[in-house]
Amino acid sequence: MAAAAAAAAAAVGGQQPSQPELPASGLALDKAATAAHLKAALSRPDNRAGAEELQALLERVLSAERPLAAAAGGEDAAAAAGGGGGPGAAEEEALEWCKCLLAGGGGYDEFCAAVRAYDPAALCGLVWTANFVAYRCRTCGISPCMSLCAECFHQGDHTGHDFNMFRSQAGGACDCGDSNVMRESGFCKRHQIKSSSNIPCVPKDLLMMSEFVLPRFIFCLIQYLREGYNEPADGPSEKDLNKVLQLLEPQISFLEDLTKMGGAMRSVLTQVLTNQQNYKDLTSGLGENACVKKSHEKYLIALKSSGLTYPEDKLVYGVQEPSAGTSSLAVQGFVGATGTLGQVDSSDEDDQDGSQGLGKRKRVKLSSGTKDQSIMDVLKHKSFLEELLFWTIKYEFPQKMVTFLLNMLPDQEYKVAFTKTFVQHYAFIMKTLKKSHESDTMSNRIVHISVQLFSNEELARQVTEECQLLDIMVTVLLYMMESCLIKSELQDEENSLHVVVNCGEALLKNNTYWPLVSDFINILSHQSVAKRFLEDHGLLVTWMNFVSFFQGMNLNKRELNEHVEFESQTYYAAFAAELEACAQPMWGLLSHCKVRETQEYTRNVVRYCLEALQDWFDAINFVDEPAPNQVTFHLPLHRYYAMFLSKAVKCQELDLDSVLPDQEMLMKLMIHPLQIQASLAEIHSNMWVRNGLQIKGQAMTYVQSHFCNSMIDPDIYLLQVCASRLDPDYFISSVFERFKVVDLLTMASQHQNTVLDAEHERSMLEGALTFLVILLSLRLHLGMSDDEILRAEMVAQLCMNDRTHSSLLDLIPENPNPKSGIIPGSYSFESVLSAVADFKAPVFEPGGSMQQGMYTPKAEVWDQEFDPVMVILRTVYRRDVQSAMDRYTAFLKQSGKFPGNPWPPYKKRTSLHPSYKGLMRLLHCKTLHIVLFTLLYKILMDHQNLSEHVLCMVLYLIELGLENSAEEESDEEASVGGPERCHDSWFPGSNLVSNMRHFINYVRVRVPETAPEVKRDSPASTSSDNLGSFQNSGTAQVFSLVAERRKKFQEIINRSSSEANQVVRPKTSSKWSAPGSAPQLTTAILEIKESILSLLIKLHHKLSGKQNSYYPPWLDDIEILIQPEIPKYSHGDGITAVERILLKAASQSRMNKRIIEEICRKVTPPVPPKKVTAAEKKTLDKEERRQKARERQQKLLAEFASRQKSFMETAMDVDSPENDIPMEITTAEPQVSEAVYDCVICGQSGPSSEDRPTGLVVLLQASSVLGQCRDNVEPKKLPITEEEQIYPWDTCAAVHDVRLSLLQRYFKDSSCLLAVSIGWEGGVYVQTCGHTLHIDCHKSYMESLRNDQVLQGFSVDKGEFTCPLCRQFANSVLPCYPGSNVENNPWQRPSNKSIQDLIKEVEELQGRPGAFPVSISSETNLSKEMESVMKDIKNTTQKKYRDYSKTPGSPDNDFLFMYSVARTNLELELIHRGGNLCSGGASTAGKRSCLNQLFHVLALHMRLYSIDSEYNPWRKLTQLEEMNPQLGYEEQQPEVPILYHDVTSLLLIQILMMPQPLRKDHFTCIVKVLFTLLYTQALAELSVKCSEEDRSAWKHAGALKKSTCDAEKSYEVLLSFVISELSKGKLYHEEGTQECAMVNPIAWSPESMEKYLQDFCLPFLRITSLLQHHLFGEDLPSCQEEEEFSVLASCLGLLPTFYQTEHPFISASCLDWPVPAFDIITQWCFEIKSFTERHAEQGKALLIQESKWKLPHLLQLPENYNTIFQYYHRKTCSVCTKVPKDPAVCLVCGTFVCLKGLCCKQQSYCECVLHSQNCGAGTGIFLLINASVIIIIRGHRFCLWGSVYLDAHGEEDRDLRRGKPLYICKERYKVLEQQWISHTFDHINKRWGPHYNGL
Repeated sequence: MAAAAAAAAAAVGGQQPSQPELPASGLALDKAATAAHLKAALSRPDNRAGAEELQALLERVLSAERPLAAAAGGEDAAAAAGGGGGPGAAEEEALEWCKCLLAGGGGYDEFCAAVRAYDPAALCGLVWTANFVAYRCRTCGISPCMSLCAECFHQGDHTGHDFNMFRSQAGGACDCGDSNVMRESGFCKRHQIKSSSNIPCVPKDLLMMSEFVLPRFIFCLIQYLREGYNEPADGPSEKDLNKVLQLLEPQISFLEDLTKMGGAMRSVLTQVLTNQQNYKDLTSGLGENACVKKSHEKYLIALKSSGLTYPEDKLVYGVQEPSAGTSSLAVQGFVGATGTLGQVDSSDEDDQDGSQGLGKRKRVKLSSGTKDQSIMDVLKHKSFLEELLFWTIKYEFPQKMVTFLLNMLPDQEYKVAFTKTFVQHYAFIMKTLKKSHESDTMSNRIVHISVQLFSNEELARQVTEECQLLDIMVTVLLYMMESCLIKSELQDEENSLHVVVNCGEALLKNNTYWPLVSDFINILSHQSVAKRFLEDHGLLVTWMNFVSFFQGMNLNKRELNEHVEFESQTYYAAFAAELEACAQPMWGLLSHCKVRETQEYTRNVVRYCLEALQDWFDAINFVDEPAPNQVTFHLPLHRYYAMFLSKAVKCQELDLDSVLPDQEMLMKLMIHPLQIQASLAEIHSNMWVRNGLQIKGQAMTYVQSHFCNSMIDPDIYLLQVCASRLDPDYFISSVFERFKVVDLLTMASQHQNTVLDAEHERSMLEGALTFLVILLSLRLHLGMSDDEILRAEMVAQLCMNDRTHSSLLDLIPENPNPKSGIIPGSYSFESVLSAVADFKAPVFEPGGSMQQGMYTPKAEVWDQEFDPVMVILRTVYRRDVQSAMDRYTAFLKQSGKFPGNPWPPYKKRTSLHPSYKGLMRLLHCKTLHIVLFTLLYKILMDHQNLSEHVLCMVLYLIELGLENSAEEESDEEASVGGPERCHDSWFPGSNLVSNMRHFINYVRVRVPETAPEVKRDSPASTSSDNLGSFQNSGTAQVFSLVAERRKKFQEIINRSSSEANQVVRPKTSSKWSAPGSAPQLTTAILEIKESILSLLIKLHHKLSGKQNSYYPPWLDDIEILIQPEIPKYSHGDGITAVERILLKAASQSRMNKRIIEEICRKVTPPVPPKKVTAAEKKTLDKEERRQKARERQQKLLAEFASRQKSFMETAMDVDSPENDIPMEITTAEPQVSEAVYDCVICGQSGPSSEDRPTGLVVLLQASSVLGQCRDNVEPKKLPITEEEQIYPWDTCAAVHDVRLSLLQRYFKDSSCLLAVSIGWEGGVYVQTCGHTLHIDCHKSYMESLRNDQVLQGFSVDKGEFTCPLCRQFANSVLPCYPGSNVENNPWQRPSNKSIQDLIKEVEELQGRPGAFPVSISSETNLSKEMESVMKDIKNTTQKKYRDYSKTPGSPDNDFLFMYSVARTNLELELIHRGGNLCSGGASTAGKRSCLNQLFHVLALHMRLYSIDSEYNPWRKLTQLEEMNPQLGYEEQQPEVPILYHDVTSLLLIQILMMPQPLRKDHFTCIVKVLFTLLYTQALAELSVKCSEEDRSAWKHAGALKKSTCDAEKSYEVLLSFVISELSKGKLYHEEGTQECAMVNPIAWSPESMEKYLQDFCLPFLRITSLLQHHLFGEDLPSCQEEEEFSVLASCLGLLPTFYQTEHPFISASCLDWPVPAFDIITQWCFEIKSFTERHAEQGKALLIQESKWKLPHLLQLPENYNTIFQYYHRKTCSVCTKVPKDPAVCLVCGTFVCLKGLCCKQQSYCECVLHSQNCGAGTGIFLLINASVIIIIRGHRFCLWGSVYLDAHGEEDRDLRRGKPLYICKERYKVLEQQWISHTFDHINKRWGPHYNGL
C-alpha cells in the first residue's frame, strides 16, 4: 500500500511522476493502485483527508487549460502540460484516470457489469436519432407521440392492432414501460415486470467514488464549453462550434456510456447534475483559481451577448427587452389583460445599467412569484444541469449532448428537474432558433427533447402549475412572431392600425416556429393543462392577440392591367402558419369542450374572440363595404369564433343567441367570409389570371382536404349563422352584389353590367347560385352527427374516383389535432367504409399497368347517397365534379334507371338543429323569389349568358324551398301582416308555396335604347339594376336590389345603435354608376303574364321539345299526392326535375294543384294542322338529321374499333400467346417461290433482294436466364438470416463452366470449343415484333431520330429505336435472306436414298467452301448488312461471355459463339413454351420468331470458317477408322472423345455448316446419326451411375441376346456391350467404398431404365423438333407428357412409320446405325479408355451430363415484408462493411448490394449496375429494402417496376411511408418472373431512364 500512497502523494503534489518512461501497463497499475488507495481512504468514517486528496488529484488530471490550448495549436503548451502526443492524448489520459477512479481500483468493465446488476429495468428509454426505424401502435398509445424501438415492439404482442413502422424524422425515445404514455398491455416481455421490488439495494461503496469524481468531470466539461465559445460579431460560425464539439466527443460519449449502466448510475448522475451546492462551490468564480475565474467571466459574457442578464444578488438589472423595434401594438392587447399579468417598465436594449429611462414603451411581463424576473430576459443557473442545457442551446443542440440528456430520462427525479430547466430556458431556445442558420436540424433536435417531456400529462400539469408553462409558451410565441410584423393593407391602406405577419420572412417561410407551436399543441392535448388555459382570461386575451397577427395576412390584390411579374409563393407559408399556429391549437382546445360542464370555457373564448374581432374591424377602419379587388384567405379569428359556436350548440347545449353579438356585428362578420366565396368564383372564372398561377393554388389549398375543415367549413358555417339571424332580403341581395351579378337579374334582354365583363357573367351567376345551394343544403355543422359527416365525406370522395384505402384516409378531413378523437384508421372509419364501398382487388393485366386495390361506391350509394353539393364543396379540381357526374351517369345507364344525361340528383337533407331554423327564411323571402322568377323567365326566353347549370341550381333552390316550407298554408290567400311590405307589387307574401302561383302581369325595366323592347312591345328578356312591376292598376314600382340592401342596412344600424348615423357613410360609390360611354337607359314596360308555375310548365315543354308535354300525373292516380317520394322521379334530367317540383307544389297546396291543371288545359288550344310552325318543323328535321348522323358515326366508330383491334392483335400483342395471328413473314402458300415483305416505313411490298434487302425489326439482348436453371423444381429462398446463404454452384451456368474448363485442362483447345455450347450466361437472345422494313428506309429513319430533339427513353447513338409501326423497343435489323421462306416442295419430298448415300452427300456439302448462291467476294448490300448485324450480335454481350479460348481471338471462338447464339435462342424458346413441347402448335410462345432469318445470318458466317476435314466430327460419327493404340499422346493434347461431345452442339454445327437452304432429307440424316451417339452416351452414363453388381448382371444378360436379329436395336445388348468395352479401361476400377454409398440404390427395372434413357434423350429431341419447325415451317404436334418422346421421334423421322403398332414403346427402336453398331461403339469407347488410363476420376465425371434442367425461377420471397426488412436494413455491406444508405438485394441470386453507394464504386460503375452485368449480363432485378419497390436495370437504362408487396388493402407502400404490414402478392411476383423469363421488360414497362452507371 505504501507504493500506492507514494504515487498518490506524488500525483497530488502535482509533479510529474518520477519515472516518465514507465511502461503503459505499469502506469495503468499505478492508476489502479491510486484509485484503490483513495477509495479506502474515503470509506473511513472520517474521510476529509481522502476527499481533499482526491480533489487535488482531480484538479490536476482534469485541468481545463489543456485540450483547448492544444486545439488552438500551441504545441509547446501541450508539451508543457505533459500530455505529449498531440491534442487528444491529454483527454484520453484524463478519461483513463476517471475510469480507474470510478472503478475504485478494480477493472472498469467489471465495475460496469456490477452496476448493471442493480438496474431496475422498468423503462426502456432507448434514445435514437433521425432515420432510425421505430414503431407506433395507436391501439396501445395514450399519447399520439408514443413510439417503440423495434426490439420492444417485436417482443410485445400487437397482433390485430393499428400500428405502423416509421422512419424517425427528428429522433425519439422508446416509451416501453412508461404507463403515462402507453397502455401496459403493450409493454414488451422485458419491461412488463415492475421489477423494483426484487432488485437488491445498491451497496454504498460501489458508487461512492462516482459521487466524488463526477461533479469534477462535469464541471470540467462545462469549462471546456465555456472556453470554446467565442462570441464573434455575426454569431459563431458552424466550423468553430463543430471543432470544439469534436474535441469533446470522447467526454460526452463517456457520460453517455454511464447513463447506459442503468438505474443505479443514473440516480448518481441525477444527484450530481441537480445538486446546487456542488455547482455553487465549483463555478462561482470566487476562488483563487485563475482558470476558474477566467471561465466564469466567459460565461457572463456569453449570457450577456445572448440578451440575457445574470441577476447577481447585489445589483438587479432592469429587465431587458428582447429586441428593439418590436411593435407596440401587441402591448395594447396585453394592457387590457388582468389575472396573472402584471406590468413593469422595462428598459431598452441599449440601456443596460438599470437606470429607468424615460418614455419607455409599455411591455407586459408575466409575474413569477416573488422575484421580478421576466420570462424573456433573465436566466439564473443554479445547477450543472441548467448550465449544461444553456450550453447545449448555445451550441445549437449537438446530437451527442441531446442523446446524453435524453438517456437520463428514465430517472424520474431527473425527468422533473430537466423539464423545469427546459421550460426555464424556453425563451432562450426561441432566440437561438431564430438566429440559427441550421434551423431545420435545430428544430428537429428541440422537438426530439420536448416531445419526450410534454407528452406526459402528469409532468406537463406539474410544470404548468409550478413554472407557468402556459404563460411562458404563449409569451414566447408572441415575441417570436412580433419580429416579423408589417402593416396590414386590408381595407384602408393609409389609416390601418392593424399589423400582420409578413409571410415572406424566413421565420414563416422556413417554418421556424414549428417546434414551439408543436410543443404548445402537445401540451394543450392534456385536459388538465387545456382547462387551465381556458380558465385564464389573461392568457386568452394574449392568445387572441397572437391569432390576430394572422388575421388578414398574405393579402391578394387583383391585377387589372398587366400580368404580375414575379409570382410570390408566400401563400404556402401563410396556409401552413394558419393551420399550424392557429387551427391546430384551436382543435386541441375544442377537444376539451365536449360536455355541458365546459360551457364556461366556450363563453370565455367566444367573448375574447369577439373583442379581438371588434378591435380588428376598428383597426382596419371597416364600416360596411369591403374594399374592391382584394381578398385574404386567412381569417383565423372568424374561424375560432365559428368553431366554438358550433361546439357550443352541438355538444354543450348552449343557447346560440346567448353567444351571438348584435345585428350590426353579424353584418360585419359575414362580409369577409362572403368575400372569399365570391373571390373563389372570380378565380374560377379566370378574373384573376393576371395574378398568376399562385392565386389558383390558394383557391385550391383553401378547399383541400387537410385545410378544408379549418378554413372553408367554418367560413360557410359562420355565413349560415349570419344568414339565420339577419334579414333574409338583406342577405340575398348582399350575395348577388358580392358576386357582381345584380345587373344581370333583369327581365330585359339586354343590360349593362358596370362591374363585370360579359364573358364572366355566366360563371359568376353560376357561382352565386351554387354558393346559395351549398349554404342552404350543407349540414356539416347544423345537425349532422360525426358518423354521418364521415359517411358523407367518404361518399363524396368515392363518387369522384375509386380510391385506395390510404388516399381515402388522406382525403377525409379529420381534425388536424391528432388527439381530436377521430383517429384515422379507427373502427368507425373501417365500418363506414365497408358500408359504403366495395373492395376491388388489384388486377394484373400481363403487360399492363400494375393496379392497386381500390374501393368503389356500392350501387345503393349511387342510388341514394350521391350528393353533388358535397362533391362540389370538396373538389380541388373542377374536373372531379365532371368525373363524379360521368360515373353517376354510367351507373344509371348500367343499372337501367335512366338512359340519357342525368342532372345532379336532389338529395334529402338531415333535419336542421332547432338553433338554425332561421336559415330557411332565405328560401322564403321575396328577393329570392324575384330572382328565381326572373331567371326562369330569362331561360325560357333564351337570353344570353344562361346555362343549364343555372337552371339546375334555380330548380334546386325552388325544390329546397318546397321541402322546407314553413307551414301548411290554408287554401285562402294568406294575408301578409306586419310592417314589412317590400315588393308587394311582386309577391303578396313570403311563402314560396303560395308565391309560386302568383301571376305577374307587367314589369317595368330600364333598358338601353338599342334594346328590342323599345321598338316594339314584344315578349323579351334581360336588363340593368332595376326590376319593376306593374300591377293591373297601372301603378309602377321600381325595385332595385342594391337600394333595397342599403335600406335594410340603415334600418338594422339604426335599430342597433342610436348614434350609428355618424358611422354609416352612405357609400354611393362610383362603381355602381354606369360609365359615360354607355347608351342611355330608357324605361320599357314588358307584358309578362306568367307565374313561377306557368314558367315551369312551359319550361317542361321547352326541355322535352314537344307541345303539351306536361300532364299532371295525379289526374290518373290521386295517391301520388299523398306519398310524393317516388323512385321514378329520383334520377333523371331537367324534365324529371320539373315534374318532381310540380308534384311537390301540388301536394303542398290544393290551390297550386288547381292552377297547374288550369294552365295545362289552357296552354295550347287544339290547333288547326296548318299551324305547325316553321320553327317546330325545323326542330323536327333537326332531330331526324341528328339521329341519322349519330347512326353514321356509330357505324364508323365500330368499323374503326374492329380495324384497331385487329391491328392490336397482330402488332401489339406482347405477352398473350392465345390470340396470336402470325404476320406476313411466312406466307402460307407453298407455291409462291419468293417471300414478300411489307416495309412499315415506305409502305411498299416486295421481296428482299441483294441490292435492296429487307430486314426484321429485332431487339438483341444479352441474357443469363438460361444460366439460372437449376435441377430442382423448388426455387431457392431469399436468405433472411445469417445462416441461409445461396451458393451458385448448382446453376446451369456454373455446371457448364466447370465442364468446359475440365475439358480444356486435358484436351486440345480447338476441339474443346466444338464440344460444348456457351451462352448460358450472357447469351444473345434475338426477338422481333414481326415487322419488316427496307434497310435503307431504316437508315433514314435512324437519321431522323438522331435529329429529333425530343427526349427519348432510348439512346439512338447505341442504335436503339422503336418499331415505327408498333413502337416496340428494338436495336437492330436482321436482314431477310432472299428466296422462299417455306421450303419449296422439291426440297421437302422424302427421297428414297439410303442413309449411306445421304451421309456421303452431307460430307461433300460440308466440304464445299462457301457454297452459297451469293459468293462472299462480291460485296452486295445484303452481305454488308449481314456482316453488320453479326457485329451487333457480338457487341450485344460482354467480351468475357464470348471468349473462352485459351488463345484470344482465335477463330474457334467466333465459331463457338455463333452456333451458341442459335442454341441460346432455341433453348429460351423451349423455356417460354414451359420446358417441353407437349402443347405443340405453331404459336411461338407469343413472339413472332426470327430464328429462320437468324440461321441464315449465322450459317453465312459459319461457312467462312471451314472445319478441316479430318477434324470434322461427322467422320467420327459415320466412319470406322483403324485404331492406333499409340496415337501420339505425348507431343500434343488429344481431341475431345466423341462421347464427351454435347450432341445438341454437334447438331447445330452440322446444320450451320451445310449450304442453305437445307434439304429435309439431309436434316433427317444428320439427326439419325446424332441420335445413335446420344443413345450411346445415355448408356454410358447409365453404366457409370449404377452399382458394380447391376453392371455385371446387365453385362451377362445382354451378352446372351447379342446374336439375335435386331441386336443393334436392343438396349440390353447395347448396354452390355458398352459396359464390356468401357471396363477394359480403368473407368470402373477407381470405385472405393465411398462411391457405392453415394449411388442411389434404385432397383433398375426395365421400365425405369427405359424412362431414364428417354429422359436423357428428350432435351435433344425437343431442340431438334423446334429447329425443324423453324427451318421447314412444319407444325409441332401436341401430345400428352408421357408420349412426348415417341411423338417427337416420329415427327423427326427417327421412327419407321410402320412402328406405331407395338404397345410398350422402346426408345432403342429409333436407332438407325449408319455402320455396324458394335464396331463404332468400340471405336468411341476406345477414346475414353485411353483417357481414363490416366484420369479415371475426370473421365467418369465427364461422362455424366446434366441434361435435365428445370425452368428458371426468381428467388422465393417470404410472406411478410417485415422479415426481409428487419434482416437487411441493418445488414452491413460485404465490400465496405458499412450499413448502406440504400440497401438492395438481387432477386435472381440473392446478392446484397449498395444502391448508389459511392463506397462500392468500381471504375465509375456503382454496385448495382456492376452486379447487373455480372449476374444477368446487363439485366438486374433488385428489391430496394427501404422502399419495398423493385427496380429493373437493363443495360444503360433502368425503371421502377413497382412493388410485389401489398398491404391488407391491396396497396403498394413505396418508401414505406405508411409503414403498414406488407404481404407478398404472388400474382405480381409471377408477372415479374414471367417478364424476366420472356425478356419483355423493355416492351412492357414504359418509364425508362438512363442510370449513368450511378445505381
